Order: sequence, then C-alpha cells, then structure tokens
Amino acid sequence: MAAAKTISQFKSKLAGGGARPNLFEVSIPSFPSSISDAWTSGDNGENGIFKFLCKAAQIPASTVAEIPVPFRGRILKVAGDRTFDTWTVTVINDEDFRLRTAFEQWSNKLTKLNDNTGVTNPASYMTDAYVQQLGRGATKFSATNVGGEHSVLRTYKFYDIWPSEISPIDLSYDSTDTVEEFTVTFQVQYISIGNSLESNTANTTETLIE
Repeated sequence: MAAAKTISQFKSKLAGGGARPNLFEVSIPSFPSSISDAWTSGDNGENGIFKFLCKAAQIPASTVAEIPVPFRGRILKVAGDRTFDTWTVTVINDEDFRLRTAFEQWSNKLTKLNDNTGVTNPASYMTDAYVQQLGRGATKFSATNVGGEHSVLRTYKFYDIWPSEISPIDLSYDSTDTVEEFTVTFQVQYISIGNSLESNTANTTETLIE
C-alpha cells in the first residue's frame, strides 16, 4: 500500500517554488545581414526593445515520429525522424511600429510583395533566437533574494529561424482599454538546450542537450 503524502513532503520536493511562466526573456540578437537597416543589434536597438515588448512565447515542442514494423500480427514501433514545431511569439505594438516594420521588412526579403522575388541564399534570411526561463532568485533555489537580479534556469536556442507568418492587427471602434498586439510564426531548423545564452559554444557552463 502506498504511503500517504503530506503537504510538508510536497513542500520539500518543490524546493524552487515552481518555475513561473511569466518570468522569461526572448531575444533575437541580430536580424540577417540583408535586413540590417531594419534591426540594430544590442540593447540600444530594436533587439533591446524586443526583449521588453515580446509579451509571450513558448518553450519549444518537438516530435519523434514512430515507424510501425509489422511482425506476425503485431506492430513493433521504432523511433523515426524528429520534427520541430513552428515557434510563435506575441509582440506588443508601439506607436512607432518599429518591431512591426522590422518583421515586415524581413518577410519582404523572403518574397517581395509586388513581384515574388527574394533573397535565395538561406544565410541571407535566417538567424538564431533565444528563450530564457528566469528564476525568482538571483541563484537557483536561493533561500533569500535581495531583488534586482534573476537567475537563468534554462536557455533554449533556436537555429536558423525565419518568419513564415505575421498576423493581422485587428482594428475596431469597439476595442477600448487595450493595446495592439500581433504574432509572428517562425520556422525552426533545430534547437539546443543549456544554461547559458551561448549554450552551444565552448564558453557555456553547461550544455544540457544538443
């Protein structure tokens, strides 16, 4: 018979207090070089704005398909290929439309609005992005927190992304007490998982999954 579990035992297992879905940061350190006029790298440029105005994102999902192999009336399921889901971010639209313009210019480089031409070298329109899950304390499982600093619990790096969809912004006289938002959906080649912003380099403190 299973032993009864107490709230005190549960508390001891939840030592970090639980990761919070509203503590995160998303960054795209640089747009592709062909769109440098639309995006300035660094905290004083659009990427610094994007870190604040990116309202929502996801920790990525991936799927490993199964290959069914029939054998004497039964099916053996073996691992197939991995596929990565699209990645979507939600962006708050400010009155200068800087982020909306940047994404629209990026999309226009892929295939122009008027004649369907575009850049052909993938390196000209792909770049990397990061999602960092933040902790509430300055270090993981910190007993005290003086404030002003968040630990980085996990970093996901998205490789060679490009925007496949920029959502509409709905306009209506009925919309009051709200701020415009839009979503951008990216195609993702693959991801790596670690504890630093450059989780795939030799400078990382720990690479969890590549």
